[in-house]
Amino acid sequence: MIDIKVPAVGESISEVTLVKWLRQDGDYVDRDEVIAELESEKATFEVNAEKAGSLKIHGKEGDTLKIGDVLASIDESAAKPASKEKESTANGTPVKNAEPLTKIASDKVVESQATEKKSAGSEPKATPVAAAIITDKKVDTGNIKPSGANGKIVKHDVLDALNNPGRLPGKALFGRDLRREKMSNLRKTVSRRLVEAKNTTAMLTTFNEVDMSEVMALRTKYKDKFKEKHGVNLGFMSFFTKACCYALQEWPAVNAYIDGEEIIYHDYCDISIAVSAPKGLVVPVIRNAESLSMAEIEKKVVELAAKARDNKLSMEEMQGGTFTITNGGVFGSLMSTPIINIPQSAILGMHKIEERAVVVSGQVVVRPMMYLAVSYDHRIIDGRESVSFLVRVKELLENPDQLLFGKDPVKTLLEL
Repeated sequence: MIDIKVPAVGESISEVTLVKWLRQDGDYVDRDEVIAELESEKATFEVNAEKAGSLKIHGKEGDTLKIGDVLASIDESAAKPASKEKESTANGTPVKNAEPLTKIASDKVVESQATEKKSAGSEPKATPVAAAIITDKKVDTGNIKPSGANGKIVKHDVLDALNNPGRLPGKALFGRDLRREKMSNLRKTVSRRLVEAKNTTAMLTTFNEVDMSEVMALRTKYKDKFKEKHGVNLGFMSFFTKACCYALQEWPAVNAYIDGEEIIYHDYCDISIAVSAPKGLVVPVIRNAESLSMAEIEKKVVELAAKARDNKLSMEEMQGGTFTITNGGVFGSLMSTPIINIPQSAILGMHKIEERAVVVSGQVVVRPMMYLAVSYDHRIIDGRESVSFLVRVKELLENPDQLLFGKDPVKTLLEL
């Protein structure tokens, strides 16, 4: 019998949360098979079986465990079940996780069959009277909770939906239910760091707006060729990352942070990208973004976003950024004041693109405009630096040809 203990995942981390068991108590597991998922205050990670044998579970899902606590035990003397023996290829090599893969395959068949049945009769059945009212009043059947036999909508169900517009189907009227859920380690860390940022920095926000016409025109013109050539979409993030890298190198204080009584300046740009993951906000880092091409940036964004969604980000991938970009526009935010990602000194907030009337050369025209916000630590960054930084980002985005080497081609040619 061997014990599987909670592994050390970082110098400052002393406890983790047992999120989910991937194998059940008494199951026979192979060596290196994933048996559990743990969550620290910074990341989610998996635990593998160190030996093959019968699994004995010691912890429950939701438990908080200390580093070094016994998570499970494996009885190496247990006989391997016949079903496990069959999980091998023709040459006798064991197939890793064969049972879950089989389950996934069967689930896909069931899902496919369910989808076909749903598409064949997606509209719920209703009695003639109920159907007539639905047609006459143009009622969305998604807002009706059927109460008739075999899930059929009856007259009373339609009238109930009409008398209580805006109420979710099946939700009791005047309900006052409460739910208590334990805060995850990740959410605790996000909460603590946000409060710490507000309490320990002299945070201020400056705003500007950028005309996105040129960037949008470039994307429309080259997106197909870009996708064909590089295998990723040409998004906005690469334009903003490139623009920020040039502006950060021109205004190094925005790319620095305070350490005690010293200021640490960075000659490189490690850009943190705020991502909304299933378990909370995470901020993975694009290393040396100033040295990457547009395609390399887009590929890195896709890679990090996918890992964030699957809770596969490592500790290293979320540490050490020098500047953060957050995009509230994807959720519809028109304007906000983002909070600094400490120990960094500044963060750029992108927002939704909205067509607005603006004056260009004395004429009122409609342009796709985006508000930009930079929150910064006024202890290290002065108003001149923060405003000039944001203006430089605006200039680069409105003249994306300058993103090639950070300067106006004509002015460079004339040595102006």
